[in-house]
Amino acid sequence: MAFTALDVKKLREMTNVGMMDCKAALAATDGDMDKAVDWLREKGLAKAAKKAGRIAAEGVAYAAVIDGVGVVIEVNSETDFAAKTDSFMDLVKNLATVVATDAPADVEALKACKYPNSNLTVTEIMQEKVMSIGENMQIRRFDRFATGTNVAYVHMGGTHGVLVNLDTDVDATEIGKNVAMQIAAMNPKYWDKDQVPQEDVDKELAVQVALMDNDPKMASKPAAVKEKIAAGKMSAFFKESCLLQQDFVRSDLFKGDVAGYIADAAKKLGGSVKFVDAIHYIKGEGIEKKEDNFAEEVAAQIANAGK
Repeated sequence: MAFTALDVKKLREMTNVGMMDCKAALAATDGDMDKAVDWLREKGLAKAAKKAGRIAAEGVAYAAVIDGVGVVIEVNSETDFAAKTDSFMDLVKNLATVVATDAPADVEALKACKYPNSNLTVTEIMQEKVMSIGENMQIRRFDRFATGTNVAYVHMGGTHGVLVNLDTDVDATEIGKNVAMQIAAMNPKYWDKDQVPQEDVDKELAVQVALMDNDPKMASKPAAVKEKIAAGKMSAFFKESCLLQQDFVRSDLFKGDVAGYIADAAKKLGGSVKFVDAIHYIKGEGIEKKEDNFAEEVAAQIANAGK
């Protein structure tokens, strides 16, 4: 699989490793981005795989609790300007209401639902919005929690939408919001170390062993010793990748991991609070946005003007 200069740039943004090393990693892994990250880690050049290389599209990731039902939804627009208009945000909030009340199975089912306070469908209303706002808009995804205690958090006007689901017998809104803020800030891959697939554990162990193989001070040690050392380093992997094992970012409230914070805050409230699940939407995550070359565009306009 071939790779381009943009792929090298993206890998550099993901790993903070130099351009030449990124190019070598892509060449060694036949252009596979995930394998290239592992290759760099095994060489001791990259500490962890970051997801910062993803190009964001415009729009809003929004979360809300409506009559006890938690909803998170992403609606995309062409520009950030349109996404910040009252008309666009009214649309997003009304779509969240439809998701909460009608429980559509998927985006197509949502489009067929009646729009609040209207005889029109969601599709028909969106067509009107496209005409009035002047931009194409798409409902990308949504999810909901219908049971338990739900807490919603929207970060930076819609760059992140987080929904936290708790099992509790007290008002745990503040706890849920703090956990949601942790998720938005740290973007954990898993919620708890017990949820990490064995395949991912094995992959991380292999990376740690490969690091020792490439370390002159460790390379000569027996394989069994390296494997034991690698197993001992898994706690650091869980601490980085798993929500409940991460250091709680609000150290002004609690010093320790997120699981400890929840337990401590529940004790202070005199009740029980259990983290059940969460949903985290990042606006535009995984959407490849067209990259325009401004210089080429101007040159083309000049050339066309002379014809």
